[in-house]
Amino acid sequence: MTLPTVLIADDDRSIRTVLTQALGRSGYQVRSTGNAATLWRWVEDGEGDLVITDVVMPDENGLDLIPRIKRIRPELRIVVMSAQSTLMTAVKATQRGAFEYLPKPFDLRELLSVVGRALAAPSEPTFSPAEPKDTEERLPLIGRSPAMQEIYRTIARLTTADLTVMINGESGTGKELVARALHDYGKRRGGSFVAINMAAIPRELIESELFGHERGAFTGATNRSQGRFEQANGGTLFLDEIGDMPPEAQTRLLRVLQEGEFTSVGGRQPIKANVRIIAATHRDLRTAIRQGQFREDLFYRLNVVPIRLPPLRERVEDTALLARHFLERAREDGLPAKSLDQGAVDRLKQHGWPGNVRELENLMRRLAALCPDEVIGAEVIEAELADPLPMAGPAASAAQGNGPETLSSAVERHIKDFLAAHNDGMGVTDVYDKIIAEVERPLIRLTLAATRGNQIKAASMLGLNRNTLRKKIRDLEIPVVRGLM
Repeated sequence: MTLPTVLIADDDRSIRTVLTQALGRSGYQVRSTGNAATLWRWVEDGEGDLVITDVVMPDENGLDLIPRIKRIRPELRIVVMSAQSTLMTAVKATQRGAFEYLPKPFDLRELLSVVGRALAAPSEPTFSPAEPKDTEERLPLIGRSPAMQEIYRTIARLTTADLTVMINGESGTGKELVARALHDYGKRRGGSFVAINMAAIPRELIESELFGHERGAFTGATNRSQGRFEQANGGTLFLDEIGDMPPEAQTRLLRVLQEGEFTSVGGRQPIKANVRIIAATHRDLRTAIRQGQFREDLFYRLNVVPIRLPPLRERVEDTALLARHFLERAREDGLPAKSLDQGAVDRLKQHGWPGNVRELENLMRRLAALCPDEVIGAEVIEAELADPLPMAGPAASAAQGNGPETLSSAVERHIKDFLAAHNDGMGVTDVYDKIIAEVERPLIRLTLAATRGNQIKAASMLGLNRNTLRKKIRDLEIPVVRGLM
């Protein structure tokens, strides 16, 4: 039996060597080159069963090579790898016909798994959607952390599908940016992107806002008004803070998702709902379901593809990239040009960022406008981030001679702060679940990081059954990133 042949193109000799050895040990024949011209000649000659190509090569961009390969050998699977770990790289690779996109550095085990799946996958009819016109200079999402890479890959895969998406994340993590990226690079990019915030609309007006109303439907309805579903016809409807939707509106939304049509308030004629739904929330909807505050059947209609946006404190490696991006945006908006020295970057990485990316953006714009120095130092950042409240954090405890803060005292402080913020007790009925989730999510995430994504080892360290750990990973929507090469 003839062994499958993998063609590798990467101008980095060390990477070619590692891939050749790994693929050879796994039973594949390998041919490797450092340029696109040789790879193209092999493909033209009918060689190879699979291509693995880098994006940046000395003679041609690997992404530009994909359509040419697909025209002459549409059945040939292509895996793209790149150190240019941006959303646009993932989107372009997927939309030009790549089987998979892997950001560098990557896990060899994952690459071998991708190779196996690519060679075993049945041939599919070729499909080449129009590429987005957005350029690399104005990326909607910034970050190269493993957590963001997984989000980029998910968005890229969804550009060729029209599935309903549920985005979960804390306030300020960029949920609407993800929703807009899904629209701008997806099948419905030619239609409208319409956003509505459920928490910002009085509950008695939500149905009219969503579905529109007829003249005379209620007092003050002097004219017919289109709802957001009609405005988004052929495009995307973004339902932000879906967890704050009142029960009666949840029932109507579920009916629309089930039947594909709706009637306006006071209307009788059904209207087709030709929209893609993207929902977002900062709430734990599973807890809301248990408390009878959110319909379980609606949740499963919306949660077809869940995306969890990590808070900034879970991707501190992106802090410097984001901060410099916001300073550049401020300069483009007419504010003075500023830069950060290494001390400032280090101090930014130490901050907890309760306001997430939005808080960081606000700080950078404030510094661009008010800081007299062209180069921003650590002392400026320290002054801006100084907490006027006498909160006893780890640094404060150490400064007072009490030694490092214990886990118990940190949890106690967190609970006190939470209860103090809700001292009227109104509307807070899930304190236990919220606090447990706050502790459980980082515990599992960091244990997985310590075991390089090995769930068997992580389950053993945690003292959990492996199936229990898998369920918690799924329920808490924790991304699993395997050990990097």
